Amino acid sequence: MDNLNQPAMSSLSARRRFLTHGMGGAGAFALSQLIGREGGASPQGAAAFPAKAKACIYIYLEGGPSQMDLFDPKPMLNERDGQPLPDSFTENVQFAFLQKETATVMGSPRRFAPAGQCGMEMSDLLPHLATCADDIALIRSMHTDQFNHVPAQLLMNTGSELAGRPSVGSWLSYGLGSETENLPAFVTLITTGRGIPGGTASWSSGFLPSSHSGVLFGNGEDAILNLKNPRGVSAGIQKESIEAINDFNRMRFERMRDPELDSRIEAYELAFRMQSKAPELIDLSDESAHTLAAYGVNRDEPPIKRNLGGIGKYQEFSRNCLMARRLVERGVRVVNIIHSSWDHHSNLDAQLTHNSGMVDQPIAALLKDLKQRGLLDETLVVWASEFGRTSLGENRNGKKSKVTGRDHHPGAFSMWMAGGGVPGGQVIGATDEFAWKVTDNPVHVHDLHATQLKLFGLDHQQLTYRYLGRDFRLTDVHGRVVNELVG
Repeated sequence: MDNLNQPAMSSLSARRRFLTHGMGGAGAFALSQLIGREGGASPQGAAAFPAKAKACIYIYLEGGPSQMDLFDPKPMLNERDGQPLPDSFTENVQFAFLQKETATVMGSPRRFAPAGQCGMEMSDLLPHLATCADDIALIRSMHTDQFNHVPAQLLMNTGSELAGRPSVGSWLSYGLGSETENLPAFVTLITTGRGIPGGTASWSSGFLPSSHSGVLFGNGEDAILNLKNPRGVSAGIQKESIEAINDFNRMRFERMRDPELDSRIEAYELAFRMQSKAPELIDLSDESAHTLAAYGVNRDEPPIKRNLGGIGKYQEFSRNCLMARRLVERGVRVVNIIHSSWDHHSNLDAQLTHNSGMVDQPIAALLKDLKQRGLLDETLVVWASEFGRTSLGENRNGKKSKVTGRDHHPGAFSMWMAGGGVPGGQVIGATDEFAWKVTDNPVHVHDLHATQLKLFGLDHQQLTYRYLGRDFRLTDVHGRVVNELVG
């Protein structure tokens, strides 16, 4: 058997051990998928729920987009602009920088209008996304436990504010495996200005086998690092080298029984297969001019003097959205698109306008493209961030200069989901007149994760992994499924 033209048997055996180790029904379901691909029988009753989604495109906008300027209109902010909130709002509330004793309400210049047949209200900063309102389930009642970036990012992306836990994408890869032999199950695409404060932990496999980590792709012709062989190294030499290395790794495994050795073997073999398949993936020449224009791959970027989310990133973000569709088409389970940063403590109007223009057109094009190709029903698309922003303007250090930004706000924020079995054209939950507190149907980060897993047919209480003598899960000991989001 040629190890490099199909998955090594040792790798498949390793995945069986991983999937049956502490996972109950979810593990049996994932194992059944692997067995099914081998032509064997699938265990009856292995799936916890009927799966609606097969792939996930997880768009993470780091920093905290301002919900009252994008998704949650609050006319009261303009009526009370420059006035303090009642003390009951800020009592026992921690802020990153805002001085609550002297802070006042900051109005919004944004205009909202009903969109789609559902009448969902969206900001004038998102005109393209508004045309997709009937496919979107907007959650206005998100809340989290953390008010600083790194712990909040970890909680949103891994289910824990502590570093070292597996990311959402890694759990999905672990629980369901991959539908492609020539690409990773989990890919991360980054468009960044200042960098990601939480770093690689946002797409790491944590204590899960490293084969479930997100594989970071870049941009342009060298999107996949080290894809080409060094000069003078032929494909034959490369193949023989990998076979020799993997033979040593298998010998080592027989002695040490370290499962990471199997992950290493699988990584070498996957990398070899990618060398022949990946160039076609990153070559957009087969895309029509209409598709490239719809995503804005060659669009001009409006000028801005300074932007936390970076300058010159419009085409890059567009390309990443198109690449996400191409990856999903080829069987990649999870694509994580990350853009940094939306942390607008000042200059909110100009920078939020610039960032929104960066993401609005390509994300809308992605939703429409998936729908037109019949992929949206089985592809869950998520817009997420770690928290929202305050209705109070940020008066950092008591400065008397004009207040132009908002501080971190974990108590209430907005995000949305589309496709993957999620009923669109609905708004989940509500906040008070200042977007300060959740007043209806609160959705915690753990609830979001439990719901995402159920859309993939997984029970968040059963998808576990034993580590250091304890069964861990994405939702820890919390989480409820938001029924409105699963149909």
